[in-house]
Formats: sequence, C-alpha cells, structure tokens
Amino acid sequence: MTNSQAKTETIKIVIVEDFKLTRVGLRCALNANDDMDVVGESEDAIEGLKIIERAKPNVVLMDLGLPGMNGIEAMLKIREWSNDIKIIALTSHDREEEVIAALSSGANAYCLKDIDPQKLADVVRDVAQGVCWIDPVVAQMALNSLPKVENIGFLPNKIQSEGRIPLTEREFEVLKHLVTGKSNTEIAKELIVSVHTAKAHVCSILQKMCVNDRVQAAVKAVKEGMV
Repeated sequence: MTNSQAKTETIKIVIVEDFKLTRVGLRCALNANDDMDVVGESEDAIEGLKIIERAKPNVVLMDLGLPGMNGIEAMLKIREWSNDIKIIALTSHDREEEVIAALSSGANAYCLKDIDPQKLADVVRDVAQGVCWIDPVVAQMALNSLPKVENIGFLPNKIQSEGRIPLTEREFEVLKHLVTGKSNTEIAKELIVSVHTAKAHVCSILQKMCVNDRVQAAVKAVKEGMV
C-alpha cells in the first residue's frame, strides 16, 4: 500500500456520549467528511466498550461525564486491550485535574465540546495519524499551573552553549506553537510551510527532547523554561 492510498483510507469512529442531541450532532458532522465513518455510538461506557471491541475503530470520541462507568475508567479499559485505538476526550470540562487524568488514562487528545465541527474533523485526522492534541485553552491553563524556571532564555545559541537541547531557530518556532496546542496543519499555516515539513520539524523536536509525544514535549519545554 502506498502512502497516498493510506491517507485516503476511511477513518472509523465510535462515539460514546450520553446526550442524544450531542451524539447525533457529532455523527452528522463527522459523517459529512468523505474520509470518515461513524461505525458505532453509545450513550454509556459499558455498551460503548462492547461496540469498540467489536467494531475496532481507528478513533473513539469519549465523553468524560458518563452515567455508571465514567470516561476515564472506559479509557483505561480500552488501553488494557489496545494501544492502537486513538481516543479523543470530548467534554465540556476544562478542570486541570480532569485534563491530567484523561491524558494519564490513555487519551490522545482533549477537546472541549464547543469546538468547531471542521476543526474537530482536523483533530480526528491528526489523531488517527498519531498526533496528540489538546485544546489550546486547556493546554494553556494546564501549562500555566506548572512551575516555570525564571531567567532562562530560549535562544538556540544560549541553550547550546549551556549544553541544553540543541533545537534550531525554526524548531523553536514550531515548539512555541506546539505548546499552545496547535496541530501540524495549523503550524504549517502559521509558518507558511507544508504539513509534511511541519510534521518533520515536530518529529525532530520529539527526538531531540527525548520524549514520546507532543504533550510530553510541551510540558518539558515549560518546565525547562524553553518557552
């Protein structure tokens, strides 16, 4: 299979959301995209897990405030038998502890329910390809709660001279956008480069920072005073 063929594959999605109106709206919005197919939906986590195990979707949209078993518990259950399924926590909750709990339980993304439908579609595409994404409002809130190292600049020459992470100037620009929760597509638009180039910069940053994903890179950048 070629890369072009892989990119056009349909993304299979399962929605777990207890409010029917929200669930129907999500289904209609996502199914409006030619590359997406909502293959199952549920109003509770117990039934949702059965659907997920049976349908084997690429992406799960998981509400956190579900009746009975909550979304955090459901994510942990999914991670017990699959690391391949990508999970998007889709919720109206923006409390720091819930963001951390969701990401620690296996969520690949954290979206607020007021997200624009087209933006949600972009997030689904990015997450399906392995990108971690956090709503910029939530990301900034969580990062603001972390202790910052004072009086440490982020110029490449200073960091290299101190033996710190040797990012290029362009990689520092990408890192600043990454910390605010921007996707590869958004970073590409900001820097006027291709999405492929933006993705290459992100991969290089992750490798140089010795982290596994964008969330870890963002946290490490703030803790070490790089942004």
